[in-house]
Amino acid sequence: MATATTHGARDHARAQEGTRAEAMPVVPAGDWPGPSHGPGPLVWAETVAGGNYTHKVLARGTELRLTDLAGDACAHLLLYVADRPWERLNVADTVKVQWNAYLGPGRLLLSDQGRVLASVVADTSGRHDALCGTSTLVRNTGRYGDGTPQSASPAGRELFKLAAAKNGLGPRDLPPSLSFFQGVEMNEDGSPAFTGSAGPGAAVTLRAEQDLTVLIANVPHPADPRPEYTSTPLEVLARRARATEPDDPLWDATPEGRRAFLNTAEFLATRGLA
Repeated sequence: MATATTHGARDHARAQEGTRAEAMPVVPAGDWPGPSHGPGPLVWAETVAGGNYTHKVLARGTELRLTDLAGDACAHLLLYVADRPWERLNVADTVKVQWNAYLGPGRLLLSDQGRVLASVVADTSGRHDALCGTSTLVRNTGRYGDGTPQSASPAGRELFKLAAAKNGLGPRDLPPSLSFFQGVEMNEDGSPAFTGSAGPGAAVTLRAEQDLTVLIANVPHPADPRPEYTSTPLEVLARRARATEPDDPLWDATPEGRRAFLNTAEFLATRGLA
């Protein structure tokens, strides 16, 4: 189809309607596939290509399921309270308050205000990292020859900058991130050991405990020893559900977690949000 004229370009563009690519958002999102934790339609359905990013604002109570489709995705994650972006994911507090550096079911993702941003409600991977953060322009340039967003080997921080800008945030708003699906464990001498992926189909489900702005970069883990830039598609699904309530076992699973949930509930109550 000729695209040299405005009419030709328009006709060509319109002819693409309904075309499905391997990696793309799906609108409308459709139904939640496989087992779920209760009723609720999908509000977000997208496949994020390796070396790409996505972002969304999610309502409190939304469940977000990330799936490593081919076994080499790595979902680097940042969270911000939607109307108060200065309250954001604090990886250091997430680790030290819960006395644990390893993510998994029952873990809480905390802000520096002692409040819960999200909780991990399901996990079939067990290969995650709260220690190393994401890749940088300098590191990727030295390792792969380029780390800019438009290159074949974009760095996670560079993609986060783009996602942040689309939500009114700048580079100074980017704290250390968490990553899912490529694991790191600490040796006795304090050095990190890369444990890699759990394989295709591994999934982790997070529950938003406040209204959140979510930024995701799907790029290789900075500790991945492979010389090639290896990053495969990540499936992102979100559905309406309910935030954690006092009768949920997760609320009282640990004294530290209970305090974080109480801090969150008190703050939401004063604002008329819960």
